[in-house]
Amino acid sequence: MPSPTLSDVAREAGVSLATASRAFNGSATRTVRPELRDRVRDAAARLGYTPDANAQAMARGRSSALGLVVHDIADPYFSSVAAGLGEAAEAEGLVVTLASTRTDPVREVEVVELLSRQRARAIVLAGGRLDGGRSDAVLTAALTRYVDGGGRVATVGQPLGDLPCVRIANRDGARDLAAALCGLGYRDVVVLRGPVGHQTADERTQGLLEGFAAHGVEVPGERVVTGDFTRDGGYGAATGVLPVLRGRPGTAVVAVNDVMAVGAMAALRDGGLDVPAEVAVAGFDDIATLRDVVPGLTTVRLPLQEIGAAAARLALADDPAQQVVVRGEVVVRASTPPRP
Repeated sequence: MPSPTLSDVAREAGVSLATASRAFNGSATRTVRPELRDRVRDAAARLGYTPDANAQAMARGRSSALGLVVHDIADPYFSSVAAGLGEAAEAEGLVVTLASTRTDPVREVEVVELLSRQRARAIVLAGGRLDGGRSDAVLTAALTRYVDGGGRVATVGQPLGDLPCVRIANRDGARDLAAALCGLGYRDVVVLRGPVGHQTADERTQGLLEGFAAHGVEVPGERVVTGDFTRDGGYGAATGVLPVLRGRPGTAVVAVNDVMAVGAMAALRDGGLDVPAEVAVAGFDDIATLRDVVPGLTTVRLPLQEIGAAAARLALADDPAQQVVVRGEVVVRASTPPRP
C-alpha cells in the first residue's frame, strides 16, 4: 500500500494543499490558524503521514519570486493576465518570473520543475489544458511535489486536480455569444474552433454549438474548422472556408478567441470579402488589441487583468478557495451588424 501523501492529508482534513503544507512546513510570510493546524496534524496522525524534514527546511528558505507559466507571451490574452498578476505580486513584495511554454506540455512540466528547484514562492499556470488531458497526470505530480515542499500553486483556465483555480466559464460565455448572434439575425455560421485537445478551445466550441442549437441553428461538421490558437491559425482556417463564404452574404464567422478572429478578418479581406457587409466576425476574450481593430470586433469580454490578480491572490492565500469562477460578458460591436 503506498505511503500517504500531503495531498491525502489535505483531503482528509478538508483544507487546501497549500494550507496543509504550511501547517507542517511553516512560511516566511504566512501563518496557519491554530485550529486549522491541529486539524491537519490530526488528519496526518490518522493516515500515518510523516512530514519530510527536507521539505520543511526548503519551505522556510523560499525565494521572493512568483512564477507565471503561460502558453504564449506574444498573445495579448496572456500579457494582460501577466500585468494583473504582476501588480498583485508587487503588493506582496514579490517579483514575477515569467516563462512561456509555446503550448508544449512537456516544456510546461520542465518549467514547473525548474521553478521548484529555484524555490519560487508560488507558481501560477495560465492557459487551457493541452493534448486532451493526457499530460495532466505528469504535470499534477510535479506540482504536488512542489507543494509538498512548501510551494503554492494556482491555475487559470480549468481546474487541475484539487489545486486552486481561477476557472473561466468558457461554455457559458460561448453560449451567450451564440444567443446574441442569433438575436442579431444570424442563421448561417462558421466556427473556427482552434486545435482539438486544447481544453479552452474545446469548451468554447461546445458552448457555441449548444448555443446555436438552442436557437434552432445547426452548424454542420464541415463548418467547424480547426486551426492553431493564434492569429495565423485564424487566417489559415478562414482562408480554407473562403469558397463556402463567397456568394453567401450574411454568414457569421465565429472564432474561439480574438487573435484567431483578427486573423480571420485579414483573410476574408485578402480573399475579397467585405467585413462586415458580406461576412460578420466575432471572437472571445476582448483583448486590448481590439481597440485598434476596424470594424470593432464583437466578442466575450473577460476581465483579464483582474483574472491575473485573482490568480496571484489565490496562490498566496492562507486558505484559498478551490475555485474562483469568472464568466464573460458579450460585447456587440460593428463586426456583427443586425441582419434581416
